[in-house]
Amino acid sequence: MVYTRKNQRNLTSAERRAFVNAVLELKRTGVYDQFVRTHIAFYVSDGSAGLRVAHMAPSFLPWHRRFLLVFEQALQRVNSRVTLPYWDWTRDNSPASSLWSDDFMGGNGRRGDFQVMTGPFAYVRGQWEISVNVTEGRFLTRDMGRPMNPIRLPTPDDVARALADPVYDVAPWNSTSRTGFRNKIEGWTTGSGEARFRNHNQVHRWVSGIMVGAAAVNDPVFWLHHAYIDSLWSRWQAAHPRSKRYLPEEPPPEGDPQHGRVAALRELLPPFDVAPSTLLDHSRIYRYA
Repeated sequence: MVYTRKNQRNLTSAERRAFVNAVLELKRTGVYDQFVRTHIAFYVSDGSAGLRVAHMAPSFLPWHRRFLLVFEQALQRVNSRVTLPYWDWTRDNSPASSLWSDDFMGGNGRRGDFQVMTGPFAYVRGQWEISVNVTEGRFLTRDMGRPMNPIRLPTPDDVARALADPVYDVAPWNSTSRTGFRNKIEGWTTGSGEARFRNHNQVHRWVSGIMVGAAAVNDPVFWLHHAYIDSLWSRWQAAHPRSKRYLPEEPPPEGDPQHGRVAALRELLPPFDVAPSTLLDHSRIYRYA
């Protein structure tokens, strides 16, 4: 049966509570931290040797689609009625948005150490200690908008420019690809400073704190952010029905700098052992409202 992923602003109070409680249960049992470990392990940049599948590569979108599905299935083992909500950051674009309420994601970090003090994922509530991290920090941190080095959230026009590109991805299949929907929505540019980041990347940096870097999954808003990215991929597919839905179709040949470093259409994506070709259509599993 196909289920629905809803905009977080349209969740009922009962749906919010069910989602939060399921996330907290995964944290209590140690399951949540396995997802953090997975993201850290596959957070590989352009300059790294070997295959990269989660970031700065064509498989950014299918890899995270599968990552979200596995997480959603874990939530549903706790409560079969829970689905992933999404955060449309072009619309709910301030620290005052309902997303950050005390009964859902909690608010911004306090001055000084950026520790989140409100909501169910605040360290002081006793249910959300950061135990898998790339630093020694033990509590959830946020610095929304980064007042000391300001950054805004993406606008509808920013998203529209990415959606308008009719080509899924282009060589060299990394963060330097000048065109292609994948890199435009992932958000790497040739700019400097904060101008280097757009769309997906820009949102991570706007939330800031632990959302910047490999351990971003420690902030549960990660899932709502990536659910929206996944929905935008669906919108791109619908807008360009004649475009190839994933590129490259074939592995880059020997001698190509990306040989063995990016996944082609039918190559398996670790650690899931599924190929991008199997993740192009989610319509038999879920839909977006």
